[in-house]
Amino acid sequence: MSGIYTAKEKGCEKMKRRRKGCQGPGLERGWKENQVVRFFVMLVAVLLFAGLFQAMPVRAENRERPVVQVCGNTVGIYMETDGVMVIDVSQIPTSDGLYADPSRNIIRAGDYICAVNGTALTGKRQLTEIVAGCGGEALELLIRRDGQEIPVSVQPALSSDGTYKIGVWVRDNIQGIGTLTYVEEDGSFGALGHAISDVDTGEILNLKDGELYLTEILSVVKGQKGVPGELQGVIHYEQGNRLGSITANSGLGIHGTVDASVMGELDLQSVEVAWKEEVTAGPAQILASVDGTVCAYDAEITKIDDNAEDTNKNFTIRVTDDSLLEKTGGIVQGMSGSPILQNGRLVGAVTHVFVADASCGYGIFIENMLDP
Repeated sequence: MSGIYTAKEKGCEKMKRRRKGCQGPGLERGWKENQVVRFFVMLVAVLLFAGLFQAMPVRAENRERPVVQVCGNTVGIYMETDGVMVIDVSQIPTSDGLYADPSRNIIRAGDYICAVNGTALTGKRQLTEIVAGCGGEALELLIRRDGQEIPVSVQPALSSDGTYKIGVWVRDNIQGIGTLTYVEEDGSFGALGHAISDVDTGEILNLKDGELYLTEILSVVKGQKGVPGELQGVIHYEQGNRLGSITANSGLGIHGTVDASVMGELDLQSVEVAWKEEVTAGPAQILASVDGTVCAYDAEITKIDDNAEDTNKNFTIRVTDDSLLEKTGGIVQGMSGSPILQNGRLVGAVTHVFVADASCGYGIFIENMLDP
């Protein structure tokens, strides 16, 4: 089992166990293919106010303390949506020079199209084929909106290119790069610390299937005031690079199971979990892999909000490590899920970056991630 090295040593000493071969994916639109990707689900952070109350530190004595395998590796994420997600509704130019709007006031952004004429959809390609071959007949759609299934009827329009369309822009998958926070003894993992949301609608994506992959970071775009930085990497979707499956996507992160056969590809170290009430303002360390090697970087927890409305914005953290500031400017997109240690225990994970100051961001209590 590999140990974690600090970034203060020249060149940031590498973990004893190195990854093998080409690694990992990133969140992007389109089909599964090898390409440079950018993680785009990071949310814009706002000011954090300290909580008014403090939890009573009783559980630390009366409850068995969990031990997890802390990680910090960047991972590739591929998710398929449960239904075909509508990201926008638009007009269609017709052959007579006019515009048709067949889905207006019927379908809206954020809806999921689950079936057409009683046939369950497997993806956006199938939807396109059904609409194109409808012959101008009305289509009976089953959509999911706010958790409820609603039957609607849409009359396709013949577009200027000679094909039938219903005037919706759709998505059925999303990819990207994030950070694996921890792995439990049974292989269960937690990552990101926040949900994967659609970049256009801001809605949390309904998950059908998902997979984790090893990823290779190619470059870093440093964060600047008003412009968050990002990790840029390449994803190879070969089976040999698969790490595990994603089974849940919520406001507390993504969760699933890591395959036992690939545990050796990750930089893992056993650590105890800190209770919420044990997290204090003061020195901490962020584990991150911004250049292919997991390193511990100095940071400071500056404020704690026990009563935060957002369950993934429990405290603020500031990067103080000169090495990380030089490499990235602070916290960048793709570092979501980077473990945060304090006093030798896992206290949480990085979730957001402040757009106005890339050296600062939010963190989530590890207790919240462990109990989604």
